[in-house]
Amino acid sequence: MSRELGYRRPRALSPLREHLRDTFWFAPTVALVLVCLLWFAADSVDVAIVETLRQNGDVQGIRDLMGVAEDTRTIITTVSAAMMTFIGVVFSISLVAVQMAAGNLTPRIVRIFIRSRISKLTFSVFLATFLLSLLVLTSYDSEADPRDVVTVPLVQSALTVVMVGVSLVLFIAYVTQTLQLMKIGPVVERINKESLEGVARIPVQGPDGEPLAPETARMSHQGDAGVLRDVHIARLVRVARRNGVVLRLIPRIGDHVVPGTPVLAVHGARVPARSALRHSVSIGIERTFHQDLGFGLRQLSDIALRALSPAVNDPTTAVQCLDRIVEFLAAVAARPLGAVHHRDRKGAVRLVQDVPGWTDLVDLGFTEIRRSAPASPQVSRRMLAGIDDLLRLVPDERRTPLERHRELLVQAVERTLPEAAERAFALRPDRQGIG
Repeated sequence: MSRELGYRRPRALSPLREHLRDTFWFAPTVALVLVCLLWFAADSVDVAIVETLRQNGDVQGIRDLMGVAEDTRTIITTVSAAMMTFIGVVFSISLVAVQMAAGNLTPRIVRIFIRSRISKLTFSVFLATFLLSLLVLTSYDSEADPRDVVTVPLVQSALTVVMVGVSLVLFIAYVTQTLQLMKIGPVVERINKESLEGVARIPVQGPDGEPLAPETARMSHQGDAGVLRDVHIARLVRVARRNGVVLRLIPRIGDHVVPGTPVLAVHGARVPARSALRHSVSIGIERTFHQDLGFGLRQLSDIALRALSPAVNDPTTAVQCLDRIVEFLAAVAARPLGAVHHRDRKGAVRLVQDVPGWTDLVDLGFTEIRRSAPASPQVSRRMLAGIDDLLRLVPDERRTPLERHRELLVQAVERTLPEAAERAFALRPDRQGIG
């Protein structure tokens, strides 16, 4: 049933995958392990080539291979000496760029650089190239007599040269992306994209109207205090189905919880064992996009507020953030919000998760920006246009918070601007702010 409605069932390893994406160590570590395996395979091929030539009595062939390998040895030595210096310089510049972007926009966008696939791939390939060059240098045989040579690292040297070429291509791509992420447009687009991906993971069907069974037990958080980052939906649904109960997540994703805070409520006769629910709730230091519906709006609002501060005074950036806020709200305008019901294969509700409602999202997207908008006609005009667009899209029962923000914005502009002509100009809806 849920699949027919377009809901993609959460994968069993989705929380682990998202957590690994928020780390920077996993990809380089895997790359170093893989390059060791690659070097071992290439070394075996080189040994087999030399052994085949020796069995055929082709000493001259071995001597020719040794000559080619000696010519490439200088290249490998140069690569080994220069690669770590190159890595240090490149990523030192990158850290400065990240610091500038965080200072100009919001510190929470550092996470975008950490999750960047091209950044991790570039760093991984750089380190793998450096390690491979060191391993290749250990394969050079000191014997001068071709009859005593065990291996000639010809294949290994060729792989190193290929890795250097890949590193150069990735370096160009990495610099291009880093420069893009220093601009406001690509940053807010990335934030909005991840926010919309989170919306796509939410079931589109609403509650079925059946009341939950009486609450029989509560599970409390026993670990360190922190932010509720996400829950393992597939595991919780599976545990609830096996026990014939419904689990309800008490705090919202993004709430800060302390030891002893009730996290899960059990509705049904049989209470699942605590061991079955172990590692089903993730507590961390900061919020993530994975299941946090409001985190994207929080970042967009932060960037807009910083842009409207007297120290920055950049209303155009605030308008770009409003563009994405309106786009996000339009995407959830017709979706059931408030309580998300996750179902098992038979369509039975097994997990109830509280998410921000429509009013919560509208307030998060508009409240703080609205308070700073009267001083900037560009922002007030864009916000009015965005609210008007949303009023044409949303159902009648969701018009109230939008109308409230529109009225409050009009009142604030009228109090701030004494001249009638200025008020009229500032209250004229314009999708470009001041086009």
